[in-house]
Amino acid sequence: MTDDIAAGSPAPDSPSPTDGYVGDPAVRSEWDNRYADRHQLWSGRPNGALVAEVAGLTPGRVLDVGCGEGADAIWLARGGWDVTALDVSGVALERAARHARDAGVDVQWVHAALTDAVLPSASFDLVSAQYPALLRTPDAAAERALLAAVAPGGVLLLVHHAGMDTQHAHESGFDPADYVWPSMVADLLDDDWRVETNEQRPRVAPEGGAGAHHTDDLVLRVRRLR
Repeated sequence: MTDDIAAGSPAPDSPSPTDGYVGDPAVRSEWDNRYADRHQLWSGRPNGALVAEVAGLTPGRVLDVGCGEGADAIWLARGGWDVTALDVSGVALERAARHARDAGVDVQWVHAALTDAVLPSASFDLVSAQYPALLRTPDAAAERALLAAVAPGGVLLLVHHAGMDTQHAHESGFDPADYVWPSMVADLLDDDWRVETNEQRPRVAPEGGAGAHHTDDLVLRVRRLR
């Protein structure tokens, strides 16, 4: 979800991607309302850091965490990836599923919070989390869930907006301390992981959509060795 965090229906013969939600209903409601407020929240184009970092990877199984309206998932599927895409918002997933049908690609949709989703452990060749709104917990559940999903030899790509992690709490109620940032995932890495990229870089931002005003990315790309 290319968000600063603070800031149609499926065909009758298709199963709804929003059946069986697993997670906190309050979080689902918050994001459903955010999507429902706008006809289209994001640009509809894949995120620039994802496009750049995936260029040299061999397509395999990918988990798209916080897939939003599906632009990244669809782009990955078009590139030959076997895509599982997860989001807490049923409104977003309905849009994403419709966009995927229009694009003629297959995506497995998961309506769940990352920490509550039933996902096969250590089985994804790529786990992509682009600007995710992952809530921080004392046991680092979200960070560990990201790492646990990566198969041996696979890659975790976590991208976020630079500078937000050091901001103070906003009057709107958004507090960066409540969310997971790339540095928190990097702190959990052991000898089973190799850091391939951990840097701040200028953002290649799709035109339009929420979050387009952010100019720099934090990019963490790590490979699981075993």
